[in-house]
Amino acid sequence: MRKLIFVYNANSGVVNTWVDIAHKIVSPTTYACDLCGLTHGRFSEKRTWKKFRDTHLIDMEFLYKDQFLKKYKSKWLPKYTFPVILISDAQGLQPFMIAQDFQEIVSVEMLIQRIERFIKQLDTTA
Repeated sequence: MRKLIFVYNANSGVVNTWVDIAHKIVSPTTYACDLCGLTHGRFSEKRTWKKFRDTHLIDMEFLYKDQFLKKYKSKWLPKYTFPVILISDAQGLQPFMIAQDFQEIVSVEMLIQRIERFIKQLDTTA
């Protein structure tokens, strides 16, 4: 079973969440998580993104980088630059989108289109 693992370039926890919100408000252009910027507004998840997540059948997992590093800890795990979207399947983890890819995506709609193209590709190869 294939799954997309979304890893945000942010750490979990209430304090980190408030620091991230403040950073988005004070200096949004220097915020370090392009994935967060696409999927979330200043205070919450964007409606378009939530609707996409709720209606797609592909399994998706969402983790902060500290959660990912703890859950998938392995000496064989490549060093990822976050944010990243990984494909998890029988072969292990492979990158779907790396940090640099998010710089080309200017809207949540573009991100959704890219993921939908990938899902369609999976459907035709299955």
